[in-house]
Amino acid sequence: MTSKRKSPASPAVASEHAPAIVDVAGLALNADDRRRLRHPLVGGLILFARNWQDRRQLTQLCAEAKSLRPDLLICVDHEGGRVQRFRTDGFTHLPPMRALGEMWMHDGNRGAGSGALSATDAASATGYVLGAELRACGVDLSFTPVLDLDHGPSGVIGDRAFHRDARVVTLLAKSLMHGLALAGMANCGKHFPGHGFVRGDSHLEVPVDRRGLKAILADDAQPYEWLSTTLASVMPAHVIYPKVDALPAGFSARWLKDVLRLQLGFAGAIFSDDLSMEGARHIAGAPVSFAEAAGVALDAGCDLVLLCNQSASGSDVIDVWLDGLERLRAEGLWHADPDSEARRRALLPQSAPLGWDDLMHHPAYQHALERLP
Repeated sequence: MTSKRKSPASPAVASEHAPAIVDVAGLALNADDRRRLRHPLVGGLILFARNWQDRRQLTQLCAEAKSLRPDLLICVDHEGGRVQRFRTDGFTHLPPMRALGEMWMHDGNRGAGSGALSATDAASATGYVLGAELRACGVDLSFTPVLDLDHGPSGVIGDRAFHRDARVVTLLAKSLMHGLALAGMANCGKHFPGHGFVRGDSHLEVPVDRRGLKAILADDAQPYEWLSTTLASVMPAHVIYPKVDALPAGFSARWLKDVLRLQLGFAGAIFSDDLSMEGARHIAGAPVSFAEAAGVALDAGCDLVLLCNQSASGSDVIDVWLDGLERLRAEGLWHADPDSEARRRALLPQSAPLGWDDLMHHPAYQHALERLP
């Protein structure tokens, strides 16, 4: 059943702060999708495999979304390996990031360090192919690279991580981000300060990492310090680090404002991870609504908050979420950072993409394909 809610005023221009990232139900926008994308608190759209049929359909979907809101940030989780939403109709099957880390370790007959240099070039090629193909279809941003270290036990991270060594992760991620930049796409490092040490999956539970701040900063969080001038955005983990704060990192001003911004010097945008994940459903031991979780995340230092997989036909979950966010703001329970909207807009591409046919014949793209691992 289609909702009868009215569209808010001023549909084409974002409010002073548009922090909400929402999803849509299917292959084309329905009336509810259009109304929600016009909401003044909505600043972005996240796509999933259910929103994919082929390149033509995806391009039309993105174009219609942009026609409703030219400043809308269209996002996707498209890392390579097992986390790649679009895999057919010409999209390149990208390797898991571990393949680049393995490439780093194997010098072959070309001398010490040659594996590392080949891996950094392959990482740039991967970033370029990833970004250029998405942009050719109208997608603005992929939530990549994963900066988590491969400690071994984490099934949810696993081969999504480049390597165990923070130095290798940093240089491969920087190379991948260089490739994204060549395609005109920003980047998002995740999951701050690190999800790779814990075994639990924050989609299903609230993982706990019992290490202290000094140990985390000396290992898992090092890529964020070393990439502080390169990262355009960061996504924190739904993981609790009780020796630092009782709240998960994505809800913690200690982690986001004190450590990430002040201590590590990060100045870009901060996204929450998906607020529908189990790791976000309880704060300080108490269950919270989606709106309450978003309000805590925003007040802790997030600029943008994601609520995923809630747009099923006839569901009003997203509407209730947005209404709740408006109410909590009116009650003074969350306050936008004055720089948040500028940070969101800075993630939008600043150049026109190559169309798909032109991209297929572009020498830089052809060369990048040859350099993939």
